[in-house]
Amino acid sequence: MKSIFNLSALLLGFLALSQNTINYKNPKTLFDPTPYAFSHSAAPAETEGKYVFISGQSGGEGLNHRLSKDFRTQVKASLQNLKIILTEYNLEAKDILKITILIVDHSPEKLRIWSEEAAKIWKNDQFPASTLIPVPKLALDNMLIEVDAIAFMKKDKAE
Repeated sequence: MKSIFNLSALLLGFLALSQNTINYKNPKTLFDPTPYAFSHSAAPAETEGKYVFISGQSGGEGLNHRLSKDFRTQVKASLQNLKIILTEYNLEAKDILKITILIVDHSPEKLRIWSEEAAKIWKNDQFPASTLIPVPKLALDNMLIEVDAIAFMKKDKAE
């Protein structure tokens, strides 16, 4: 009997640890934002930890920050750059609470591309809260997108 209790406790502990660190809320009385790759809100499931603020990541590739003229290529690069920074903190995209996306000359086509690429990063419609801001220009010539983020690092991952 004691071994069954220990096994049950172990399984419950594993399930608790495997749960997301973020609670996403998309009230049924508001439109479904998931086709546009965002959630209405996101909050840490735990209160002990710290926030990680990530500066805007452009679509620049590599150490020389090469900017493709192709919007999708820059979206993929900006998300990859974001993942690189998250890795430095032992975090993943699922740990991001909030993003802000700046898109030069925003259009429905660019929104579609952003949504498709974001859905590859955030699985099961568990997107961070998000604000998309159309802009005429960004910091560097040929920059088409910039994405900043706020992530949450649970206490057990904190440095």
